Amino acid sequence: MKKRVFWIIGIGIVAVVGFLIFNNIQKARQAMNEAFQTAQVERGELVAIVGATGTVRANQSAVLTWQTSGRIDEITVQVDEAVRADQVLAELAKDSLPQNVILAEAELVEARRALENLKDSNLTSAQAALTLAQAQQAYEDAMEDRQSQSFGRASQNTIDGLRAEYVLAKNALDDAETFFTAFEDRAEDDPNRAEALSVLVNARKRADRALANLNYALGMPDSNEVAEAEARVTLAKAQLEDAQREWERLKDGADPEDIAAAEARVAAVEASLNYRYLKAPFEGTVTEVNSKEGDQVSPGTASIRVDDLARMLVEVRIPEVDINRVVIGDEVRMSFDAIRDQEYLGKVTEIARVGTTTQSGVDFAVTIELVDMDPQVRPGMTAAVNIVVEKLENVLLVPNRAVRFRDGKRVVYVQNATGMLDAVDVQIGSSSELYSEIIGGELKEGDVVVLNPPAEFQPPQGGPMNRE
Repeated sequence: MKKRVFWIIGIGIVAVVGFLIFNNIQKARQAMNEAFQTAQVERGELVAIVGATGTVRANQSAVLTWQTSGRIDEITVQVDEAVRADQVLAELAKDSLPQNVILAEAELVEARRALENLKDSNLTSAQAALTLAQAQQAYEDAMEDRQSQSFGRASQNTIDGLRAEYVLAKNALDDAETFFTAFEDRAEDDPNRAEALSVLVNARKRADRALANLNYALGMPDSNEVAEAEARVTLAKAQLEDAQREWERLKDGADPEDIAAAEARVAAVEASLNYRYLKAPFEGTVTEVNSKEGDQVSPGTASIRVDDLARMLVEVRIPEVDINRVVIGDEVRMSFDAIRDQEYLGKVTEIARVGTTTQSGVDFAVTIELVDMDPQVRPGMTAAVNIVVEKLENVLLVPNRAVRFRDGKRVVYVQNATGMLDAVDVQIGSSSELYSEIIGGELKEGDVVVLNPPAEFQPPQGGPMNRE
């Protein structure tokens, strides 16, 4: 009986100890599970980015400074006012200008007159060339006429033409005579007879004129005609010689170097006169006015700033390890410290071909154009930039924090149904700042991965941001 009691007591003690051990294990496992940070493997969009910070600048920017001394007479613009290219923004009082600028007005008149005289000589040269060509043609015509006088009044072609005209006129006369014969016996006041007679008279006149022209052409010129032809040749030759001498005098026109020098002088004087004004170099917006009317200024005094705010750019520097991932046209997402809770779109417009060595390595300048224009974005603001270098849809994603290296392979730790951790081999494709694409292995959608496995499960991490 005592022996049985001892057995019962022993079994009870073992049961109590076992329960306590099991309870402690369960509590430890529960505590460990509660300490795990987990995430579920799912499909989604992977956006790979290259991050940087940069400064906003306008597409064009110009600080306008005075080129001479004087007193500001008028400022015609104010901050935020749109201006067009070459618009006068401010001017100095004329009576406050240095003497050389005031005298430039008279010098400009003289310089322009000298330039016009040089250019006029080129026009005169062209007119002389035309006169010479006309005189040459007149001389050739006179010579041809004189030579024809030696062999007859007209060339054979002219005679043939006149003979043909006479034949046609004679045929018309014969027809008219036949037509009139039909009405010849009628009364003189008969309209048909009168019409036939009119036709006959006109036909006889044409035939007589054609015959006279033909006979004249067939005849030899008389002494008066020859003398007139020789006189025309003499006159044409004299006019040709005069035109030739005038052409020789003017043919070279003005020296091109003289014209260039005169144009340069005009430009220089005009520039001196423009010292009185500040003009917008391009279409844009006035962003600063640092002077006021009545101020006395000297050369180099900056008074007005103009920016082309129609295009806003951000300049960033990208490390050489990432520069070849960036291409012109890449989408850019950016935010600004000065504008809270607002994201803007942009695009890469320029990538430097040459890098710059800095203390941290070699960087390349990249220019980004803001697509979402907003008046809140101002030149000089700091921008946080994410350049989208790759975008994948509907891929299996795992947080980078879950990826570890073990025995030279990438693994993730999956929590099984019992709460224990199983190492699962994975193959990584593209990666972003937070996620990696799973392209191989046994990991599947819906698996729960541990982001912070216990120390005994934590060899070095294998995500893209924490690689060995």
